Amino acid sequence: MAEAVVSFVLESVRDFTIQEAEFLSGVSRQVEAAQTELEFMQGFLKDADARQGQDTRVQICVAKIRDAAYDLEDIIETYGLKVVSKKKRGLRNVLKRFACIFKEGVHLHQIGGEIENITTKISSLRSSLQSYNIKEIRDRDSSGGESSLQLHERLRRSYSHVVERDVVGLESNVEELVMHLVKDENRHQVVSVWGMGGLGKTTLARKVYHHKKVRQHFHSFAWVCVSQRFQVRNVWEGILIELISATWEQKQEIKDMTDDEIAKKLFLVLQKMRCLVILDDIWRINTWNLLEIAFPNVETESTILLTTRNQAVASLANRNAYIHQPQPLNENESWELLEKKAIPARAEIDLGMYTKKKDLGMKMLKHCKGLPLAIIVLAGVLARKNSIREWVRVYENVREYINRGIGHEKEYEGVSRVLALSYDDLPYYLKPCFLYLSHYPEDSEFLVSELTKLWVAEGLIFSRQQRHSLGETMEDIARDWLSELVERCLVQVGTRGSIGTIKGCRIHDLVRDMCLLRAKEESFLHIKYSLQENTFSVATDATQLVKIRRLAIYLDKNADMLISSRDVTNGHVRSLLFFGLEEWFPKSEKGLLSPLKDFKVLRVLKVEGLHARRVELPSEIGNMVHLRFLSVRRSNIKTFPPSLGNLVCLQTLDFRVSSYNGMVIPNVMKKMKQLRHLYLSSQFRAKGKLELSTLGHLQTLYNLSIEYCDLKDVGRLTNLRKLKIELSSSLQNLEEILESTGSTLNHIRSLFVHNYSETNSGEEQAMQIVSSCPGIYKLVLVGPIAELPKEPHNYRNLTKLEMRGCDLKEDQMGTLEKLPNLTTLHLGHKSFHENTKILVFSEGGFPSLELLDVCFMHKITEWRIEEGAMPRLCRLEIKYCKGLTTIPDGLRYLTNLRELTIIGMHRKLHRRIQEEGEDFYKIQHVPSLVIEERFD
Repeated sequence: MAEAVVSFVLESVRDFTIQEAEFLSGVSRQVEAAQTELEFMQGFLKDADARQGQDTRVQICVAKIRDAAYDLEDIIETYGLKVVSKKKRGLRNVLKRFACIFKEGVHLHQIGGEIENITTKISSLRSSLQSYNIKEIRDRDSSGGESSLQLHERLRRSYSHVVERDVVGLESNVEELVMHLVKDENRHQVVSVWGMGGLGKTTLARKVYHHKKVRQHFHSFAWVCVSQRFQVRNVWEGILIELISATWEQKQEIKDMTDDEIAKKLFLVLQKMRCLVILDDIWRINTWNLLEIAFPNVETESTILLTTRNQAVASLANRNAYIHQPQPLNENESWELLEKKAIPARAEIDLGMYTKKKDLGMKMLKHCKGLPLAIIVLAGVLARKNSIREWVRVYENVREYINRGIGHEKEYEGVSRVLALSYDDLPYYLKPCFLYLSHYPEDSEFLVSELTKLWVAEGLIFSRQQRHSLGETMEDIARDWLSELVERCLVQVGTRGSIGTIKGCRIHDLVRDMCLLRAKEESFLHIKYSLQENTFSVATDATQLVKIRRLAIYLDKNADMLISSRDVTNGHVRSLLFFGLEEWFPKSEKGLLSPLKDFKVLRVLKVEGLHARRVELPSEIGNMVHLRFLSVRRSNIKTFPPSLGNLVCLQTLDFRVSSYNGMVIPNVMKKMKQLRHLYLSSQFRAKGKLELSTLGHLQTLYNLSIEYCDLKDVGRLTNLRKLKIELSSSLQNLEEILESTGSTLNHIRSLFVHNYSETNSGEEQAMQIVSSCPGIYKLVLVGPIAELPKEPHNYRNLTKLEMRGCDLKEDQMGTLEKLPNLTTLHLGHKSFHENTKILVFSEGGFPSLELLDVCFMHKITEWRIEEGAMPRLCRLEIKYCKGLTTIPDGLRYLTNLRELTIIGMHRKLHRRIQEEGEDFYKIQHVPSLVIEERFD
């Protein structure tokens, strides 16, 4: 991963020197020389990264290169930021200015010397790599590390004649694929089997390949395992020889053909005959693009079936493509597979021993998460253990056994190595992004919106191929890179937003284990589970002491401090992320966060959920001039230190603290001109107005208070996309202000209006603000609003709407249900006026609605759903509406409804919807019913 580190550092230094060229003039020669040396180094790092596992000397050298690159970036940015800060402040008088000249000259000489020393070190390390026979590879898109993959590819190469015994859980998958292969009408020329490593794609393809119906349907067959080092000609030759069952003479004839002749011959064979070709284990789109020249692009009875870990390969631009994604094994299937492999002679053991082994086996299978490869590896270990005591020992270290296996045999190779192939195949820019995921807790779902901000703050995202100039933000690029990780099956999609965007993600436990292992090997990130260890430097496998750059700390209730201040290596940490703070209460709260001042080059600081009674951010936090991301969300922070205004590099500031004691926020954020995302505490106070007009990069602004902020400033925030605005009082000249900010408000995509004011003017102004943002996709309304905009068809982008306390009149439902593309609707407490007793969803209303959530609407006593309303509704939640004693009869018309949740309703309603109840017929067609609690 040194290639990635050097590339990111080079990009960062270039950007910084362009922005601050005037202030770096004193060391420009040294900086330029360092950049040149990094550019020379880039060419050798692809091969060096791939060879680390083979040569300890290379591993040590690569670790030193990573450290040197980071040190160079830290020195240049630290010096530049200090000079910028001094010169922008100016000096008070001429005498003071002359007194500082000598000191600045000495400091400049020292910095220049440090940069030269690092440059010399990098040059020396490059020479060392060359002496180790490391080759220069300039084409970044070419696949690297071929030599390190040769043995593994031979071990994992698949063959058509090998038929696995003890296959479990593939029956339905096989039948589905066979159906798509043998059908005559609407058939598919390409069938793709896509999924993560170890999911059984090759096994599934092999079962299909030998299936009786498939053998009867096709006339000719070919199976090719496409390695990462494939040669196009060799693949074509292999397919052609198998399809025509070539004789020795024909094989010689094929050998003498040119590439064009082989491609044409194969094309004609596939076009004239009914052939099935299996391309097992295709990794890249380019592989397919090179191979498909020999495959017919016209109507043919032949089919190509390919297996891949990459969704982009599976989703090839072929109008007749079909994608199949196998699912993990369920609990019963997992045990069946383990039993077949690990207890083959079940009849020879007594029932008591079998029961104990099954109990232990089921516990161990929880760590396999239904991944067939993991189960087979575990079974391979257990098959050689006969006694219960031996099984207990495996259980005590089950994750280690699963990840490492028991030997070099292909069948029992560790899961970690197989999954790591997906990591090895990543382009250099995605590797650090993936390793960054290792800090998230096991089984947790992480928010994409937070992750992308962290990646950007860390400098892991850069605008490749001038995408940034096309209007895409760094966060847009980060989301695209996350999608690439999803496509490669290294990240799983958790929840999606109302317009289908990925909102939450997770990683498979075994992928996380591999991620943690690689992060440790690459010295990328260190995780501390106990503060009993006070050193923040660790030894790598190459016995080389390296600096910790990223640190995740997991606190438990026994920890006696948040962070140690005694370790001198704190000065190298770039990311500091805390977990478990919600359940941790310190023995002493005095100076709890004071040790943070020792982290000189920190870029990311995440201290969320700290519930100590009195927590203060130290004023020294203003010295962390490198800080890009600062979040103290849900922490009991009492003050907003004015020194935060010194953080001129800050991109994300999340100050949604849990203390609502009227915190006073000083007018310092105007200095943070790089801010992209600003989250203020709710109901904060300020002395005078906060100036925000200088924040031209701002994309997110939460809790904009009309009382303490000038709404006119919003007009200058041309990049603003998300706005949460709080109305506590009437605003003078609102129409004039909205007219002047119209160009900005037109670009708002997510709008949250919270109306604290109880006056009629406040209700009118809330509606005026909503009417001024016609491009919104998401709208949240809290508090009274006069009425909804009268032309709902103007809001064609609106897909998600949440309302609470809006006190709308009953006739406003007619406006709501005309929103053409609304897919998600949440109706909360007092969405409608308390005099509204009946809800009516009319015929044809809510044509696009897919999710409806109705909760805490206590005054509603009757709900009517006419036939033809909500034709696409698939999920409905009715919660704590105690006035309802029966469910709508119209639910029976909702034929697409798949999930119905009813919680906290009246006992009478609950009784009526039981299977024997009089209203059950209304919901009996819904596949998933969740019914909980009830009011008396």
